[in-house]
Amino acid sequence: MNADHPKIVDPWLSRVIKKVPRVGRYLILGAAVTILAFAIDKGCEYFPESSFQLASESNLPKWITLPPGLTRADVSITMNYYTLGGAGFVLQDARGQTLEKVNGTVKCQNFHLKNPPQGFPPGYPSYAVITAKGATEIIEHRKMEPVFYITDDPAVWKEYRAFGCG
Repeated sequence: MNADHPKIVDPWLSRVIKKVPRVGRYLILGAAVTILAFAIDKGCEYFPESSFQLASESNLPKWITLPPGLTRADVSITMNYYTLGGAGFVLQDARGQTLEKVNGTVKCQNFHLKNPPQGFPPGYPSYAVITAKGATEIIEHRKMEPVFYITDDPAVWKEYRAFGCG
């Protein structure tokens, strides 16, 4: 081998690769790709981009169903945004036991009202539109804090429809 072109593959690894039949190499490659895809898919679940708690005074999202015997005051909901345009919701009881998990798609994120109401910090409220289980909700962030709300405000829905990102 020329000194100007150093050997890239370790000699031991090179011998191992030569001993593995061609079909075996493709199987190993396929297994590696499958494991990588699974790790990326599941990794998002464990490493969200950001995480928020549903305000106690907010309604539940349409796609969350309370188990019999529980009231809104008995549960909490965590929402996680994921880098690839998804959102996950986790319903928990007062003991922190997970009761339900729902994944949704973010259709529109960080849209703002043309004429926002008074009393909010600059850039707020901001909204994200999420669809899960065939139902769409508008998530409201009132200020920079780890809290979110479900909004039913007709003016927000009207502006969202006019905004054109749905």
